[in-house]
Amino acid sequence: MLIVGLEGKQLAAHERARLLAPEVSGAILFTRNYSDRDQLLALVAAIRELRGDDFVICVDHEGGPVQRFRPGFTRLPPLARIGELYHRDPKAGIAMAEAHAIVMASEVRACGIDLSFAPVVDLARGNRVIGERAFDPDPRIVGELAAAYVRGMRLVGMAATVKHYPGHGSIPEDTHLEAAVDPRPLADIRANDLVPFVEGFAAGAEAVMVAHVTYPRIDPLAAGYSRVWINDVLRGELGFRGVVFSDDVGMAAAFSAGGIGARVTAHLDAGCDLVLVCHPEMVDAAIATVRGRAPCAADKVATLCGSVAETWQSLQDDPQHARYVAALDSLTPQAAGAVATDSRRA
Repeated sequence: MLIVGLEGKQLAAHERARLLAPEVSGAILFTRNYSDRDQLLALVAAIRELRGDDFVICVDHEGGPVQRFRPGFTRLPPLARIGELYHRDPKAGIAMAEAHAIVMASEVRACGIDLSFAPVVDLARGNRVIGERAFDPDPRIVGELAAAYVRGMRLVGMAATVKHYPGHGSIPEDTHLEAAVDPRPLADIRANDLVPFVEGFAAGAEAVMVAHVTYPRIDPLAAGYSRVWINDVLRGELGFRGVVFSDDVGMAAAFSAGGIGARVTAHLDAGCDLVLVCHPEMVDAAIATVRGRAPCAADKVATLCGSVAETWQSLQDDPQHARYVAALDSLTPQAAGAVATDSRRA
């Protein structure tokens, strides 16, 4: 029921004990866990040796400002460039969304990682942390591009996670740093922010990540702590039957529930299947809190595990992969495809 963060580029002895806890269903990797592909492959192999192939290894590898692995990987343009292309040529924009997804997912899968938390389907309406991570302000356009992105990920064996439900893009606050409140009524959110989620689900998205945003006209609790948002709207009205992830319990906007244990418990009680505990110093408290609770059902976890994967060499030998990369390069010639070492967040 927990997805936990790791400290460095190799597993420490105490981290091995954490990963063996039955309450831990997976691990999430960050820039702090990466130096090059060989190191990454060794880290993934060490995790697999402990927990096998039914343990979900995850990363945020969206492209643009949020791409955890950079040296040695294709530099992926932000989704906003795809939205801009759509306005010039809708068919080209849809094809580019699928190409972006295929390159992202196939390279991550080639390193043995199951899941990248993508795509962002928030609306590009001025949020400080979403910014160019979003395709467009128009929910119809975002829905079309999200569906193409989901299709691309699934084509190369990666489950898709649409985020951040029920929509993080229409308010200014950054939930990593501050509480976030969206004062709109449900009818407004339903007609705008929820549209791309519906399209993503229709395209086959296996998972959804819930935002640490409060929508007081619907529920005084933040969405990740809200049975109204998760059970009544998501599972009831929208009919979603896949996996529900919390966002990271270490983010400032998650503090409304109390301490670490209270945050984890509130997410699970609201209906989240898997809770992200990205900060290693919080992991022991999270495990202690959930000890004795039934873990996430194995059949749900299995839907997140990668189904196929090419080797890195086979990707490099694949002319279609090269064409996709060249197409992405055309969006941002100075950034896409280039080796880069900077990172937005560790």
